[in-house]
Amino acid sequence: MGSQVPLEPRGRDSGPLFSGVAPEIIEDTLIHLATENEQYLSELPEHAGYFKDTRIVEFIFLLSEKWRLDQSTRYQAVELLERFMIKQVEQMCNDRGNAKGRDQGQRSSWSSVRDQITNTFVLRLVSCVQLASKLSLHYSRVTSDTALKFLQSLKYSYTKQELLESELAVLNTLHFHINVSTPLAYVELLLEVLGYNGCLLPAKPLHQLCVQLLDFCYLTRETIYDTLLKIAIENSTPSKLQIAKFLTVKEDFMLLAVGVISTGVFILSPGHWEQVVEHLNCITGISPESILEFSYAVVRRIVGSTTPKQHRGNCGTKSPADRILPQK
Repeated sequence: MGSQVPLEPRGRDSGPLFSGVAPEIIEDTLIHLATENEQYLSELPEHAGYFKDTRIVEFIFLLSEKWRLDQSTRYQAVELLERFMIKQVEQMCNDRGNAKGRDQGQRSSWSSVRDQITNTFVLRLVSCVQLASKLSLHYSRVTSDTALKFLQSLKYSYTKQELLESELAVLNTLHFHINVSTPLAYVELLLEVLGYNGCLLPAKPLHQLCVQLLDFCYLTRETIYDTLLKIAIENSTPSKLQIAKFLTVKEDFMLLAVGVISTGVFILSPGHWEQVVEHLNCITGISPESILEFSYAVVRRIVGSTTPKQHRGNCGTKSPADRILPQK
């Protein structure tokens, strides 16, 4: 948000310009993001999150650093790769399942799918980073020459034509729907709303810390959400059904953004933490208890101890976690 005011490109580390957007635009954008998030959760693929493995995310983050891409681009690349790979696997399995028999045919089909995925995975990953870089208005795009040079350094011998075909494969598989909102967009919008609601927070330091925490949540995703699940169900051994239902919590960008901001305020400005939780609760409908649980899961992963003070707000609607997990 806020980046719409200056017309000229900003410096790489300047970050967003807060308090520069009209309230009605903020409100419309918040409604749009909330609707987009709920729609995605309602259509969530069974294997969502499978391609957000720590090694994959780290690869994309390091490549984005190497190519000096902005923060939103790396999250966009992760989400593009995830959505593309899931659709590609589904399509490949369906195609081979229709062409072969049930038993041995299915086993050989999956083996063929796995081999094809493995052989092209790095190429597809690079294509997703390229496409994500083209969505940014303020930063350099990754050219074909740059991408090919990197692939050649890994001993791949792709041509420019194959690189172009890879980009087109991603675009076609996703039906050209690649401009998906990232959790960073949710974080920046909610920080903007908090500012308009009178929360006196150090905007730039808090934004920088939130980006670091968002990186941390992506890189330690499984550990954080495993802790969150066990806290929510008050059991260290969740059932398969509970794990399956929890998938909508793991993929909820609004919950992730709220949790990141809450954790950032707890670390940077603990005196404002309860006020911020109340505001986030009223803005998003996510309960203070769920915000607390998420913050605890992140802080516990960082330092292994310390929990924010228990807090209950006055605008108590339920979060996705509250809705799908067993209650006390």
